Amino acid sequence: MNNCCCVYVLATEPVGPTKRGGAAGMSTFYFFSGGIAALSGIAYAFRSWRALYIATSILFLVFVLPFVSESLIRSLYLIPPLAPHPWRGGPRHASHCPVHGDLPATALLALEEEVSGHSPRSTSTKQEAVTGSLVDVLRCPLRRARLFLAVAVNFFCSVVYYGLSLNVVNLGTNLYLNAFLNAVAEMPAFFLTAVLLDRYGRKSLSIGTQWFSGAFCLLGGLMKGYGVWKTVRMVCGILGIFGMAGTYNLLFIYTVELFPTVVRNAALGCATQAAQMGAILAPFVAVMGERVPFLVFGACGLAGGTLTFLLPETLNRPLYDTMTGMEEGEGGGDLLN
Repeated sequence: MNNCCCVYVLATEPVGPTKRGGAAGMSTFYFFSGGIAALSGIAYAFRSWRALYIATSILFLVFVLPFVSESLIRSLYLIPPLAPHPWRGGPRHASHCPVHGDLPATALLALEEEVSGHSPRSTSTKQEAVTGSLVDVLRCPLRRARLFLAVAVNFFCSVVYYGLSLNVVNLGTNLYLNAFLNAVAEMPAFFLTAVLLDRYGRKSLSIGTQWFSGAFCLLGGLMKGYGVWKTVRMVCGILGIFGMAGTYNLLFIYTVELFPTVVRNAALGCATQAAQMGAILAPFVAVMGERVPFLVFGACGLAGGTLTFLLPETLNRPLYDTMTGMEEGEGGGDLLN
């Protein structure tokens, strides 16, 4: 999961802010699901776990080596460092500038800080940085309630998401085909989430996707384990992971927008840790049999959607920088405002 976070950052940093949340940001999730779909095909070709381990390790090296640090490559092949930017290191003649307009070739061009002798940032008033910690989040009833709700929702969502992926062993159908269909079902969920996110908001979309997943999980728990009912139960599992994949993608944005800047990292870290705890618990739920895991996943999906009702809508709402600003802007601590 740490590698997934790094990939998300690498995919979004080189592009403009208008494309980060949509085209660039969402593209990483498609590749994640595509990798799971490809893994089911590789596992079908290499039935032994040792051969599968070797095959996936080789593929990992093939895809990682092209992204080795540029500095490492330059040090190995003794390539000289890149030339400094033409605008750095003192005044330049206008003829050295690719776009110099009507300036004479003998004119000198320089940045403002080079002329004045100091950076514009140094002229700004030095203010003490406002910081916050997890203790500050817990002190305020508004932030404390939001933190507990975000942790609970992320935990329930993670139990369902990872549990449905592991529960394919209990369905009695083709294991490889079922894992492939689960991965493919996530891709349209990512697309629909990106399209509907700014139209219906974070809260309503999160509630709808969790209840959608929970309803089909409960329905799958009521299906019998023989005949055509096995196929129906498999479809219920696919639809369940379809709904929860949209929620899992959405919660990253939703959690970030619930807290001010000074404590956002701490709050997001707690929610992420709760999601990892849910992923740890998911295998223990998957070994409970054929019907019980579906019922547990359905209950978690419905519980997560119900708790989301207590969270505010963050669509078109300002992102506060300080905790005081959030308290003043959110009506003095009302949880639902």
